[in-house]
Amino acid sequence: MGILVHVLLTAVAVWVSTALPGIDLGEGTTGSRILTLIGVAVIFGLVNAVVKPLVKFFGCLFYLVTLGLIGLVVNALLFMFTGWIAEQLDLPFRVDGFWPAFWGAIIVALTGWVLNVIYDKITDKD
Repeated sequence: MGILVHVLLTAVAVWVSTALPGIDLGEGTTGSRILTLIGVAVIFGLVNAVVKPLVKFFGCLFYLVTLGLIGLVVNALLFMFTGWIAEQLDLPFRVDGFWPAFWGAIIVALTGWVLNVIYDKITDKD
């Protein structure tokens, strides 16, 4: 159940990022757009689970030298990579360049964090 909720919260965060110019969800019915968002959320989760730890491991020196600021660039590149994978899978999700990816990754991270805090508060039974 936790993975499903995390995917849905990520899908909402990705949907919020589509308000930026340069991040496009494509045309279609509401149902097809929701399925696209869920697909992109799954791809984004897999990219962050598989690729991001490898990048952090091999680029740990850059993280140290830049005091972690390279993480913003890495997140933008991973968001662009997610858009590229989505296009390869014929999902109508596009990220047009580095700066939309940069701001989109920040919006997805912040929105996802806020949604997770809200979800944790709602489900906290203590």
